[in-house]
Order: sequence, then C-alpha cells, then structure tokens
Amino acid sequence: MPEGHSVHRITRQFERNFVGHVVHASSPQGRFAEGAADLDGRRMVDARAVGKQMFLGFEGDRWLRVHLGMYGAWDFAGDILMDATIASSNGRMGQTNQRGTFLDGPNPDAVVFDGAGENSVTSIGAPRRTRLRMSESEKEGAALEAFPPEPVGQVRVRLLTDTVVADLRGPTACEVLDPAQVEQVVGRLGPDPLLDDGAEAEDRFTSVVRRKPTPIGLLLMDQNVVSGIGNVYRAELLFRARLNPHTPGRLVPEETVRELWHDWARLLRVGVETGQMMTMDGLEGEAWRAAMANRDDRHWVYKREGLPCRVCGTNIALEEMGARKLYWCPNCQA
Repeated sequence: MPEGHSVHRITRQFERNFVGHVVHASSPQGRFAEGAADLDGRRMVDARAVGKQMFLGFEGDRWLRVHLGMYGAWDFAGDILMDATIASSNGRMGQTNQRGTFLDGPNPDAVVFDGAGENSVTSIGAPRRTRLRMSESEKEGAALEAFPPEPVGQVRVRLLTDTVVADLRGPTACEVLDPAQVEQVVGRLGPDPLLDDGAEAEDRFTSVVRRKPTPIGLLLMDQNVVSGIGNVYRAELLFRARLNPHTPGRLVPEETVRELWHDWARLLRVGVETGQMMTMDGLEGEAWRAAMANRDDRHWVYKREGLPCRVCGTNIALEEMGARKLYWCPNCQA
C-alpha cells in the first residue's frame, strides 16, 4: 500500500503537469462514468495530499478524492514535465501542496536509483514523452509511439490534457466531492506533518495517543490518529523509538509520543525528497548508496524476520497486528 510520502509525490506530479490545464475526464472501465462526466472539460485548479488521500480540485467547486488503497496506482504518459525536486541534488525542494513550505534537499549522494523501481525517475527538467507508474513505487516505462496511448486494463478514470494523460487503476476510493464534503473527510483524518508540523498538530497527536488503551502499534496505523503511516513506517518508527508495539498508547511516556511525531516528520520528508523509505541514520558514502539502491540495506527491522537485529543481534520477530505484518526486535523493544 502506498504510504504518505508516495501520495505526496504523486500529487506533485499533478501539480506540475495538470494544474492550470483544462482536463478531459473519462472512465474507460465504465465504473466512474457519472463522476467523469461531471469533471470533463473543467480546468484543474489544485492538487493536495493529506496522508494517504489525495484531492484534485477543479473549476466549479468539484474535487476528485482518491485513496489508492492496497492495489491502486496512477499511470502517467505523455510529455511529462518531471518534478525537478524528485531527482534533484542541488539543495532545495519544491513547494509542498497546501502550505507552500520549502524543505531542505537530500544528501547529494541520494541520487541513486533503486533496483526494484522504488525511485526510477531518471530525467528532470524539460518535458519528455514517456510513461511513469506511481503507486507504492515508481517505475518508468518505454517511450510512447503515439499520444494519447490506448487505455490498458481496468482504468477507473482517465484525466487527459493536450500533452499528458493520467490513468487510475484499482483505487479503494474514487469519488467527486464538493468543498463541504472534502472538509468532512479531511476533518476526520489525523494530522499530516508535511502540511502542519506546528505545535497544535503535535499536541493533537500526543493527546489522542495518550488517551487510548489501544496498542501503539495499532494507533500509528490509524489514519484518524495520524496521517500517512503505513506498515513500513510503523515498524521502523517503533524500532527507532525502542518502543514495544504492544504498549497501550496511554502508557507511552509523553516525551516518547512527541518524539514519534517529530521522527515521523523527519522520515516523511526524506521519503518525499528521495522517493524511498530510508529509515536508517548515520549512513555515508558507499553505505548510503547501497541503502538507496536496495531496500534490504535501508531498514532496521522491516522484512528482516529471523535475521539478527542490527543493534543487539537478537532475531527480528514477525507477527500479525491489525491484519498486517509487524516486524520488531524483542530485545531492543522489550
């Protein structure tokens, strides 16, 4: 499932390639025909992400809400103007979606592309006619022979401008909302530190966690508590905090809850900057490049069941929590 950093990156592709353009909307699959007809011919005016949900704004107070869920993905094709910040190593990030905040750029050594396609955007700057799939990972396809390409598979919605097309497949949610309905959806979501990393958001997260008897390992995955955290980030955040996943939220010390919030803000920014869920600290040179190129080298515990803990040597445990696999160190996180 795409985690928060992926959704922010996808939204930025819409921001760069669609906002300001008249969009022709259709539903090749047919399941979104009415919604597509409502959006067809309107200009896209905004693109926002909150945690794992994205909202594309159109003239006439129309919003397309998309939640990719477990299987959803966007395929972009055409003269795609790549977001220069995705592969940039020159020190600054572009604007985030809602607050316009500038973030520090990645380590210059970060421009290493993952063999599994977790960050395969290898061209920036000028538009080029190509294909790009964006979901949990990003994979660049072959150059286009004709534009627009024919829809492939079960395309729920197609958004088309004169130069770029975006096809959505397999989402959990895809619906047209008015502004009041958008506010209702966003109002139910927990804070997203990429949009608001101020004291109020931190206090809100801390207060909710500290009231709950629910295990912290479940609370971090609850999008009503905090936005954007998925299975990878859950495991890594808990290990970095040396926190037992089964500890009830109300028993987690306040300072630990606050540090979880700040650590999530840091890791989310790294994910948006690099396209990869880099969760290990202190890597330099070849170690950094190896981690950026191979998921096995950039996580503390995720998918390392049965392997020795990188800190204490205890075998990493695997269990199910919240219908998802949980990886943790029984010694470091005792």
